[in-house]
Amino acid sequence: MSHNSFGHLFRITTWGESHGPAIGCVIDGCPPGIPITEAEIQTFLDKRRPGQSKYTTQRKEPDTVEILSGVFETEDGEKVTTGTPIALQIKNVDARSKDYGDIKDKFRPGHADYTYFLKYGVRDWRGSGRASARETAVRVAAGAVARKVVPGLRVRGALVQIGPHQVDRGGLGLGRGRQQPLLLPEAKTARVWAAFLDEVRKSGSSAGAVIEVVAEGVPVGLGAPLYAKLDQDICSGLMSINAVKGVEIGAGFASAAFSGEENADEMRMHPNGTPEFMSNNAGGILGGISTGQPVVARFAVKPTSSILNTRKTIDMSGSDTEVSTKGRHDPCVGIRAVPIGEAMMALVLADHYLRHRGQTGQG
Repeated sequence: MSHNSFGHLFRITTWGESHGPAIGCVIDGCPPGIPITEAEIQTFLDKRRPGQSKYTTQRKEPDTVEILSGVFETEDGEKVTTGTPIALQIKNVDARSKDYGDIKDKFRPGHADYTYFLKYGVRDWRGSGRASARETAVRVAAGAVARKVVPGLRVRGALVQIGPHQVDRGGLGLGRGRQQPLLLPEAKTARVWAAFLDEVRKSGSSAGAVIEVVAEGVPVGLGAPLYAKLDQDICSGLMSINAVKGVEIGAGFASAAFSGEENADEMRMHPNGTPEFMSNNAGGILGGISTGQPVVARFAVKPTSSILNTRKTIDMSGSDTEVSTKGRHDPCVGIRAVPIGEAMMALVLADHYLRHRGQTGQG
């Protein structure tokens, strides 16, 4: 299987399966001298870790990261990157392959089971192998390193919609912290969402979600016209996350209803002599190049395909059958997708920062 790498100058290659002994990644192109520790990486992994609430899969994985290479402890005790490939590993300790025994010959509707088998002629039915969101844990680990490549970069995400229930956009403020366990940017709708998810979970079904990711401290000039647009690569990174079916930048699809005057991010000179925008419908990117404003992206996650309720399907012999997925699954995968979206944003920005520095000498 090819196509397991992402990025150009800052490049990651992930490996491993959901029910294998471990998962991991190799980061290539990270500059030397960047301070990084396992504890720093673990902070972000803990945000994605399963089994932390009744709204996520009850698979108990500590997601403990190990740095196998590319980091050196200096004489003063500081651990820094060496400029060589950084290998990260996370062991799988709570896989239960037997939970999938009843469906190993059946294709789950809405899942990658069918297409994986058609393409490769074989599929790992134990937790879906590479099709499992388990792989995204190592993206979060790599994203923790990527955040430190761009000086002053801050990346934060939050759930802004679960099922039909949206956050009050007027009260949205990602800087005010996130309410656990739903990673909300504000607490007003937490009770509504919790009640909705309780109903979905008890009914044996699942729900979709929308996540917003905001990157602040993004330098002006990242990205390039045509085939290396910053927003193009952000969309590619976010779309690569399991179950994502849509991505938008800034005002996104809503801008189709705007007038030219409403959509234009008008500009003025600040008293300090620097230009500033009066709005940010463009999401911090114009012509594929960052403006210096916050970069804003949203992505939509479909409902989890593995659900208890019975659905019509076919099996590997081509016969009609029905399938019901038992075991441990997220009633809404969007909840744990928040730190994954943050990681993919950081990975894209780190890559473009190094590309911009290499081409222009700025950065």
